[in-house]
Amino acid sequence: MIEEIENLEAEIETTEIDDSSGLEEFRLKYLSRKGQIQSLFAKIGSVPPEDRATVGKRMNQLKKLAESRYEESKAAVENREDRQFLPAEDITLPVQPAYRGSLHPLTQTLDEMKQIFLRLGFDVSAGPEIEDDFHNFTALNFPPDHPARDMQDTFFVRKDEESGSDDLVMRTHTSPVQVRLMEKARPPIRSVMPGRVYRNEAVTAKSYFQFNQMEGLYVDRRVTMGELIETLVMFARLMYGSDVRYRVRPSFFPFTEPSIEMDIWWGSCKEGQWLEILGAGMVDPDVFRAVNLDPEEVTGYAFGMGVDRIAMLRYGIDDIRTLYENDIRFLNQFSN
Repeated sequence: MIEEIENLEAEIETTEIDDSSGLEEFRLKYLSRKGQIQSLFAKIGSVPPEDRATVGKRMNQLKKLAESRYEESKAAVENREDRQFLPAEDITLPVQPAYRGSLHPLTQTLDEMKQIFLRLGFDVSAGPEIEDDFHNFTALNFPPDHPARDMQDTFFVRKDEESGSDDLVMRTHTSPVQVRLMEKARPPIRSVMPGRVYRNEAVTAKSYFQFNQMEGLYVDRRVTMGELIETLVMFARLMYGSDVRYRVRPSFFPFTEPSIEMDIWWGSCKEGQWLEILGAGMVDPDVFRAVNLDPEEVTGYAFGMGVDRIAMLRYGIDDIRTLYENDIRFLNQFSN
């Protein structure tokens, strides 16, 4: 028995282990449950009682020797393989760039807009993207035959062919949040409402079927058109700089009277053009009546601006579709 142990010791010490395959062969031959060392332990019962202590001690030494040789060889093999490269790998090639995630330019623009209005004393409100007819149209003074109710402009989730009062739509603006806010809160109200809106429109360089909008509402006593225009001019200057070129012109919206629009000059002085960024006006008395507010007691103004177009102006983007294509080459320009 002692002779077998000595033979195995010599064999273990002289076995060459060059790679992972040889390492596994060593483990299976000597250290596995069916290996040679375990087979020796199974024979301990045949050793005379007076020799068992000596033989058992030598067998334990043999096992420790095999385990030690295995661990040392394993470390050497792993270290050697870590330093090797496959033939197809060229270690002189430059490292592939690791792109770091960043906020989308629309998110950056929206965050900046919210910060501006927070500085001007507004808070932020939100509402559902699926709206009923009352909040999306009726309460905002849209008559039953208004074109915005037609299928060509609105995505209908549910269409009531008889009265239309049970219609469910993907909201076409964030104005319904204004209605919900006036239903719950009493003046003074001063809030902006950012969010996604949806319109069944043709996709062009300046329009999209889904876009982001921020609307604002200020309701109190003796609110004037002058306050509205001053707020919008202040926003334009804080967003684009004190030298921004803007114009305010008359317009029409069902839910404001009188109504205005604001344009920003887009491009160079010779080759640029005016680009509308928002519509606004004094809240129509019928809107106040729809939410049980007395138009003789309160006045207010409202505005709605397209975040996408403001981002286009902010970053010099000439096609709104670029904002939704998820092109890493484009988005990487906005990483911090």
